[in-house]
Amino acid sequence: MQEDLIVMAAHKVVCWECGAEVTDPYANLCPKCNGLLTVKMDLSAVSEITPEDLRSKKLGVWRYAPFMPVDEANKVSIQEGGTPLYKTEALGEALGVKDSFVKFEGLNPTGSFKDRGMTMGVSHAKELGAKVVGCASTGNTSASLAAYASKAGMQCAVFLPSGKVAMGKLAQALFFGANVLSVDGNFDDALALARKMHDERKLYLLNSINPYRPEGQKSVLFEIIDQLDYEVPDRIILPVGNAANIWAVYKACTELMEVGWIKKMPKLTGIQAAGSCPVATAFQDGSMDVIAEPNPETIATAIRIGNPISGKKALKAMYDTKGVCTTVTDEEIIQAQLLLGRTEGVCVEPASAASVAGLKKLRAQGIIEPDEKVVCICTGNGLKDPDTILNNVPKPIPCMNDVADVERILKEAAAPKE
Repeated sequence: MQEDLIVMAAHKVVCWECGAEVTDPYANLCPKCNGLLTVKMDLSAVSEITPEDLRSKKLGVWRYAPFMPVDEANKVSIQEGGTPLYKTEALGEALGVKDSFVKFEGLNPTGSFKDRGMTMGVSHAKELGAKVVGCASTGNTSASLAAYASKAGMQCAVFLPSGKVAMGKLAQALFFGANVLSVDGNFDDALALARKMHDERKLYLLNSINPYRPEGQKSVLFEIIDQLDYEVPDRIILPVGNAANIWAVYKACTELMEVGWIKKMPKLTGIQAAGSCPVATAFQDGSMDVIAEPNPETIATAIRIGNPISGKKALKAMYDTKGVCTTVTDEEIIQAQLLLGRTEGVCVEPASAASVAGLKKLRAQGIIEPDEKVVCICTGNGLKDPDTILNNVPKPIPCMNDVADVERILKEAAAPKE
């Protein structure tokens, strides 16, 4: 394919549940059945190109523009995507999974995977001529939207649950100039207020209920497969909060299957925190009905969501790919966070570590086989939540200004622990 040849797939927005086409650009739910919406891509044009044709562009979200529903001429980008896929040999040896990888989304521009969806969502808002964008957030979404709204020259309002946001994320939203509103209530209360503003056309909502945002998040799967030279892993493990990311990965897999670029589906495996696990509960019951958790609690603030918008979509993704969904405790999350840092030098926030904790748990249970090729998606940077790190590592060691004292301390630190 010549570099100046532009391939763009046609698309339409449809109801995920009843299939009706939806033409109102501000609709976030089906006007006929109140179902969730999704973007249906017509990939017939993409079928005429090959993976190699895309590699003339730098690795990142917009390398995969032919699979996206926004004209690249309208893109609002801060060079998102292109994150490393680490071969984690030491971690794999510790957990008994030799062929393990970590896709580190913490190296996106604002430090989380949300930038993938936000470049697409804000670019679509630009196409619509929106002047104000908004979201409800436990932190990462607000940080990302604030950055992209700033880049686009749009006003931004973010609705945060009062007292439930890590300071690193709040600082980002404020830094990028968003109007940060601390709502009396939890995440679901904040989202309800943001949705009301959207319904009254006072802002363009960019939570994951927006059907365009998960389209950008598809790119994490495209990158993983690209980085593995189109050898599909046996399993991909993701943290699950509002549940749009695992659905986006599933949708990307189906699209690659449709154009014939891959021949099998990875087992999509979702991990929730034990104190915030409505999707895992439904999965264990073999159900498609997600019952909201009114008081979700977990140290992993990014997945502390009791009523996940995309819960049903996530369940379909796991059922269809013969994946699983399970829970991990806060203690298991912190242990996995430290293990990843001390075996591989990768610093992730607690929610990200849930995928590694899930790998450890499922391997111990025999659900994951030792010869599987497994990719853990780690969604955010550890510096998003430094307080949690500081609360779970040893304090600085008092030391005299003396070489002998330093040698003593290092000797004691290196001594085998009983």
